[in-house]
Amino acid sequence: MAGFEPYARDARDIEREIAIRGLALGIDWQDANVVRTLAHELMSGGAATIQALARDPDPRKRAKGELFAFAILMQQTMAESAEEGIHTHGGPVWKALGRALYEAAGGAE
Repeated sequence: MAGFEPYARDARDIEREIAIRGLALGIDWQDANVVRTLAHELMSGGAATIQALARDPDPRKRAKGELFAFAILMQQTMAESAEEGIHTHGGPVWKALGRALYEAAGGAE
């Protein structure tokens, strides 16, 4: 049913999963250059690259692939909720990554 989707809960869950993978990768979410580099890598990689990373036996590569997959889910959640007239956002990790992805997509030129 439209309007009853748990977007706030989904945002918290997605952000938690992104943060967990970020810890495994040693990402400092307050370092804009690091997060921007990560966003550019995600934007330039494509679906096949993300799938390959997520299936890689190397735990760091797998964590990066999973982080990228959750970042895509984050974007889809924001887009879907916006279609319902709901502004969905998360905490500091969500905002840092979202800002970097927006910039990487050419949104802040």
